[in-house]
This record gives sequence, C-alpha cells and structure tokens, in this order.
Amino acid sequence: MDLPAPPPDVTVAHGPVPVGIGAMPERGEREAAEDRALAPHATRSEGAGDREVPEEPDRFRTCFERDLDRIHHAKAFRRLAGKCQVFVAPDDDHLRTRLTHAIEVCQVAVSIARPVGLNVALTAAAATGHDCGHGPAGHASEGALSPFLDGGYHHAVYGADVVLQPLNLCVETLDAIRNHSWNRPAPATPEGEVVAWADRIAYVCHDFEDAVDAGIVREDELPAEVGEVVGRDRRTQLHGFITAMVDTIATTGVVGLRRPEADALAAFRSFNYERIYLRPEAVEQADRAARLIHDLADFYVHAPSRMPNGGALTPGSPAATSAAVRYVSGMTDRFANQAARDLLGWDERALPRGA
Repeated sequence: MDLPAPPPDVTVAHGPVPVGIGAMPERGEREAAEDRALAPHATRSEGAGDREVPEEPDRFRTCFERDLDRIHHAKAFRRLAGKCQVFVAPDDDHLRTRLTHAIEVCQVAVSIARPVGLNVALTAAAATGHDCGHGPAGHASEGALSPFLDGGYHHAVYGADVVLQPLNLCVETLDAIRNHSWNRPAPATPEGEVVAWADRIAYVCHDFEDAVDAGIVREDELPAEVGEVVGRDRRTQLHGFITAMVDTIATTGVVGLRRPEADALAAFRSFNYERIYLRPEAVEQADRAARLIHDLADFYVHAPSRMPNGGALTPGSPAATSAAVRYVSGMTDRFANQAARDLLGWDERALPRGA
C-alpha cells in the first residue's frame, strides 16, 4: 500500500505509519460515554475531580487517569522496588518487592473491575498507590514508627495523608488507598472495596509462590480446602479467585466473594501466616528490622541536621519528629541497612535479612 509522505514539518520515527483521521473524543465526551457504560453505583469521572487544591481539567485524560499517571511518576512509587514484600533485602532477584506486589494487585483489581462495569482508572490508581506508605522491611516498620506519631503509624493512612499528599490526588483515590487494609473502615467506593480484596488475593498467592521458590514450604503442603477449590499454582489460583469475584458481583450486585472461594482465601491466608509470616526465623528478622528502624528514627529526631533539609529543625521538636518519620519511612531496605551501619554502628551480621 502506498502511504502518503508526512508533511515536511512533521518528524516520524519509523516512516509514515498510518492512523487515519477520525473522531478524537476529548475528556468530556469520554466521560459521557463512561457514564453510559459503567454500572449504576460505579464512580464517575467528572472534570478535574475533587482535589484538595482545585485544578483545571485535562483535555483528554479523566481525573483518575491523571491520578494513575502521577503515581507512576512519583518517587515514592519507584522506591517500592527497594522495599521488601516478605523477604528483607533478598539475594534472589525473582522474589517479590513492594513494587511488583503493587503491579500484581493492580492486575487483579482491574481484572475484577473491568467486566463488572466499575471505573478501571480509579481502581488502577488506588491499587498502584496502595502501599506507597510502607516503610522499609514491610510491616515491621509500622510498630517501629508508631511511638513517634500520635495515633500510631499505619501504612495505608500515612501513604494517603502524607506520602502521596503532594500529588494532589482525587479524594476517591486517596480514600481507597487509606482504607484498603481490612482493619480500616470500609472504602467509600466499590472500586476501593475491589482493591481491598485484590490486595489480599494477590499477596496470599504470590507470597506462597515465593516461599515455595525459597524452599520454606512445599506446594503439596497447601491445605486441601485451598488446593481443591482454587488449585495449587499461582496462575490457577488467581484465575479462580478473580472469576469467583466477578461472578459474585454480577449475581449479587455487591463487592464480595462467594463462600467456597472466600473460605479458601481465609484458609490460604491462615496457612501463610502460620508457615511463612510468623515462623520463628521471620519473626526474628522482623524484630531486628523494627529495632533498626526505631533507632534510626530516634537518631534523626535528635540529630535532624543529618537529614536532607533538616538543618533548621530543633532537635527533639515535633517538627523534627515528623520529619524523621517521613525520612525513615521513605527509605528502602538497602538504604536503611546502610544508614544503620554508618550512623548507628550496626554490625553487618546484625542487619535484618530475608529468612
């Protein structure tokens, strides 16, 4: 096929690749089409979205698409690559990190939201950003940093209200991130509830796979009430849980999971806690990590000048405490270990490691 030459003032990368000139709906038209396509109680995209600081709407992107883009480009999201999922500072590059976990949660959540008519962009934004509030060494950092904050440190709340606050995200996105944990209040949107389920589904499946690869458990040790319902490998398990959630939402009109798969998920999670998360070696490493993180935060509270831009802070002040928590919580596992060696004199053999 003969292709027309591009105009002389247009640069192309690989020659004239045709697209054709047709309808190019802008944001308002896309929002109208979205409104017609979404389920009755799905969250609609409207204008620039409800943000702490009002903004002009984008010409082409919906408000939740803009949120997803902002999270993708955020340093807090990139740093998840250096924060552990289960194994602290693993030598095996194939074991999950918080970054790969977030990507997998997004895949699960979108696979549920899309066929049932929920807002895919909102679901993806909340799932992608849901763990940006985690400190180094995963959940060990929550107990370590809680003494420094009124009300304690919860990664979901801290992620929404502190870490991602500069991005000026929509209130629906922040609410879904703030309340994705099951020990938090229910999210305000069905998309947020899907993310809460997707987080649990993703981590039980991939943490078990990682533990098998690490030689901690065997695949044939998975309880029968799990394997007989959703299978024994991650691919089959994810397909089973996702399909069951889609079927449940389609038949009931609420975000939930029918009893056989819900019981399997609960049994799966219990098995992981007993055999992976709370095994003595893991608890010992988590205790090491918690001591390290607490001691680092305490160091910076009393020596804020050792933090970037902390020279004007008064040692021991509330402002220094807030800055110390913000700085330490943003550290990767590797950076925290190095800081413990350099500033606190920790011996290499005392540092937390995946076990």
